[in-house]
Amino acid sequence: MNKARIPIKLQQAVMRCLREKLQLARQHFSAEFPEPKIIYQQRGTSAGTAWLLAWEIRLHPVLLMENQQAFIDEVIPHELAHLLAFRQFGRVAPHGREWRWMMESVLQVPAKRTHQFEIASVQRKTFPYHCGCQQHQLTVRRHNRVLRGESEYRCCQCGEKLEFIANESF
Repeated sequence: MNKARIPIKLQQAVMRCLREKLQLARQHFSAEFPEPKIIYQQRGTSAGTAWLLAWEIRLHPVLLMENQQAFIDEVIPHELAHLLAFRQFGRVAPHGREWRWMMESVLQVPAKRTHQFEIASVQRKTFPYHCGCQQHQLTVRRHNRVLRGESEYRCCQCGEKLEFIANESF
């Protein structure tokens, strides 16, 4: 995998935001929280992932480079809130009321479930499928599972099985 190099100033900005938000949590709970490990190896279209038991945050290096300050302002608190909610409440719904409360009341950031970053540069090839009501795009992994007969996928709207549109591969 071709790794994007994150400039040191950008890494420092990530850590500055993380430490500021962590300090808010420490003050709010009058408790000590360890600094999570930051890893720049997230793939796909997710900006970041919180690994609860490992107490680490994985960030997408390309999306970070393309969206710098917006990424830091949104993704760092979002993933930290997952870790803190887990530490305070145990296993809870990923974007449930505990996480929303942690985002808004403790970290003082609007609770948004998903980012709105442009993902064209990190999006992989997809394959067109259709059902009775719409067209869908399946990833290479899901497409290959269908071809091998390991899986079938159904539309969440109409419930019909998705069928591959053979002549329209992107």
